[in-house]
Amino acid sequence: MTAASAEMASYNTSGGEAANYDSNAEPPPQQPQYGQQYGRAPPGPSPQQGYQYGDKPLFDQTFKVVRPKWNDLWAAILFLIVVAGFVVVSGISIQGYSATKLYNGSGIYDGAQAVGLNTNTIVMFVFCLCIAMVFSYAYVWLARAFPKQFIWITGILNIVFGLVTAIYMLYRKYYSGGIVFLIFVAFLVFAFITWIPRIPFSALMLKTSIGVSKTYGHVYLVSFLGGLLATALAAWYSVTFVAVYVKYQPGQNPACRQGVGGCSSAKVTGLLVFITFAMYWISEWLKNTIHTSISGVYGSWYFHPHNPPRGATMGALKRSLTYSFGSISLGSLIVAIINLLRQLCSVARQSDAAQGNILGSIMFCILGCFISILEWAVQFLNRYAFSYIALYGKAYIPAAKDTWNMIKQRGIDALINECLIGPVLSMGATFVGYACALMSYLYLVFTSPAYNADGAYTPVVVVISFLIGLQICNIFTTPIGSGIDTIFVATAWEPEVLMREHPELYQEMVRVYPHVQVAIHA
Repeated sequence: MTAASAEMASYNTSGGEAANYDSNAEPPPQQPQYGQQYGRAPPGPSPQQGYQYGDKPLFDQTFKVVRPKWNDLWAAILFLIVVAGFVVVSGISIQGYSATKLYNGSGIYDGAQAVGLNTNTIVMFVFCLCIAMVFSYAYVWLARAFPKQFIWITGILNIVFGLVTAIYMLYRKYYSGGIVFLIFVAFLVFAFITWIPRIPFSALMLKTSIGVSKTYGHVYLVSFLGGLLATALAAWYSVTFVAVYVKYQPGQNPACRQGVGGCSSAKVTGLLVFITFAMYWISEWLKNTIHTSISGVYGSWYFHPHNPPRGATMGALKRSLTYSFGSISLGSLIVAIINLLRQLCSVARQSDAAQGNILGSIMFCILGCFISILEWAVQFLNRYAFSYIALYGKAYIPAAKDTWNMIKQRGIDALINECLIGPVLSMGATFVGYACALMSYLYLVFTSPAYNADGAYTPVVVVISFLIGLQICNIFTTPIGSGIDTIFVATAWEPEVLMREHPELYQEMVRVYPHVQVAIHA
């Protein structure tokens, strides 16, 4: 047995300590095929089928897909078309911005543009990107270094920072933004108090996920690279966002005569909606691709803790970029549409509040709450459906249906509801979004750009900054939640594997949450 195999064999879920595994022992007898005692097994070959102890087959050989095919091809084609459209719009807009660089300025204070965003805004977005990337990476490091304290730190930081932001905005008489942040803080305080009894179980699952990530696969490398790609995408979107204003905003605008001319407010609005939708879709696709790839690592650990298949990360990534590319695109499209509607609702609410239209602001706030609930429901289902797709390669809609039925029939929804890691990671991403929003607001206050003399652009810029921070942190932290989601999906399909291959984890789960015995046997 090699040193690497010995290390894998000695690993246990409580943090990687030795399990006193005897490397000279005879191979264990062939285990029965999954699903014989615990309900309907996953469609397709069982992960253990044809697996011999001591071998290290590739990921694709262990988690075989019946008749591999390109699922949801139409969604993949539509996604590529939207990406191409974003590239074209970006290229034309940036060309117009470049041709009028002197007019728009080369720094913070030297732009003559007074009818729309200019270089001043690009500099602000650069600061926003730096804050988002640094805070997101620090947040992942915090989860890795202090998994037990992570939940408490996240909740307290979010509440304190949100309150400080609200107080400062109210002090600056930016009442619409301050009131919105106060509502968020009140909700966070209520949510965190109700979550306290569930912290022990959540901390155990987070510790397990972190322990596996330190030993198997390339979880943190994927997280880091994914975060860099997310930052690059946000930078591209930020420059394009400003360039669209520069190129097509009507008024005394020399860019209207450059390249594809013709300026109008309708064209600006339409293009901004399109690039925002495209950015949402691309960033959701990136996040879900990372999630699906990491799910392959945790699925391998769950079913084969002593001899995980070789190339789990690359095997799952390859499947995500080929056979499951369309399925990931389709699931991401649904979330992107919902996010766009929520974004438009947020901008409209802040605009009405700034104009003193209280009734309109309240109506948009209520509508935004309904949209947020819808987004939560879809995101909830997507997380587990994509873990399922990672291991069994089904199309999106059948995978979503099977996953939903499995969650309800197996009773695993009790474990999911008990675990706070998903909401905690969302809270952490919201914290990073707060930081970016506050920075952009302070930037506008202290630089006083000519285009924002009346404060008309403040709601748009603050909301976009919040969006950038939120999406970047969501992508950085995706691998942490992916591990827990995959454990729940695998436990729902095959609870006997949890009890047989991970007895210490199972006993710890029973200790901190006794109802787990009922949940996985429902």
